[in-house]
Amino acid sequence: MVVASAIVFVTSLLIGALGIYIGARVIVGAGDYDHAIVTALIGAVVWAVVGYLVGWIPLLGPLLALLAYIAVIKFRYPGDWTAAAMIGLLAWVVVLAVLYALAAVGITGFDAIGVPGV
Repeated sequence: MVVASAIVFVTSLLIGALGIYIGARVIVGAGDYDHAIVTALIGAVVWAVVGYLVGWIPLLGPLLALLAYIAVIKFRYPGDWTAAAMIGLLAWVVVLAVLYALAAVGITGFDAIGVPGV
């Protein structure tokens, strides 16, 4: 059970990092997958902590969690807040497409670690 959970965690993290990697590559030209993995992990932790602390507040809680996630991307990659938001949006779209394709062939469920909302 623990091994299966670890495999799901690592796979989800790698898919989330792929989204961030492609988003950062397209938006700011950054092309280091290892950096994207660390960013996805930090982003997932920050999202979870902020969501736990203020997620119960209607509308404001989820918005603060999203802002915290974008702040992680801004901190980890060059560019302004708009570039960070664009990286996050592109990461979300990429992960959504990858997970849809994997779920369509029955390989995985429809969730990933490191990109919120999927």
